[in-house]
Amino acid sequence: MSDLLMNPWFYAAAVPATILIGLSKGGLGGAMGQVGVPLMALVMPPVQAAAIMLPILIIMDVASLWSWRGYRDAKTLKLMLPGGLLGVGIGWLTASIVTDDMVKLIVGVIAIVFFARYFFVSAAKRSIAQPHNAASATFWSTIAGFTSFVAHAGGPPYQVYALPLRQDPKIYNGTSVIFFAIINAVKVIPYFALGQFDTANLEASAVLIPLAPLATFAGAWIVKRMRPEVFYPFMYVMILLMGLKLTYDGIVSLL
Repeated sequence: MSDLLMNPWFYAAAVPATILIGLSKGGLGGAMGQVGVPLMALVMPPVQAAAIMLPILIIMDVASLWSWRGYRDAKTLKLMLPGGLLGVGIGWLTASIVTDDMVKLIVGVIAIVFFARYFFVSAAKRSIAQPHNAASATFWSTIAGFTSFVAHAGGPPYQVYALPLRQDPKIYNGTSVIFFAIINAVKVIPYFALGQFDTANLEASAVLIPLAPLATFAGAWIVKRMRPEVFYPFMYVMILLMGLKLTYDGIVSLL
């Protein structure tokens, strides 16, 4: 057993982090999920925390795919997946140049501006579904793939494009689950190539994995019972909290 698994502070940070991320992956907004890796980073290097979390995210993706099976928007996936995969490739190529702190700050500011735009738009306009736009989908999905690779922070860029579509909450969640399940699966190859996985990290992932599906199913159970008029304001508040958290983390780390 590795020294990490003998450390009680690892469990004090990693167990609640895994539960929060699982609830988020189940559909309860990205803000709780963004707390996960920083919480684990209190007791280990952030890069190690991200490496431990990736296998757990993949298990959560499997649970989410089961929970949201049958709910998806094929056009959203068709427009966004190519850009998402391109973003992962860009993240791999620039891994030695771009830091996760820089990415957190950029994504945090984007999320805050996105919420501000929503907040100052009239209630009538908020309820109008925006049409698909191929250029916008490609841009934001590329950013989502890149930030997901570098800092597990792909949620806000994805939401910038997807939330204004005003899809049924079940369709929205089912589609986002498929998108990030594919992105996370593809990330495994460059993570291995960059030496992010070792025996100690994989052992830590294995210890936490039993919590992953339980928390994910719980999040999905709650969201499936949410009405659209509750779901969308909730999601926008979550993206604001996520933006504030990422911006704070980025500024503090860079300073």
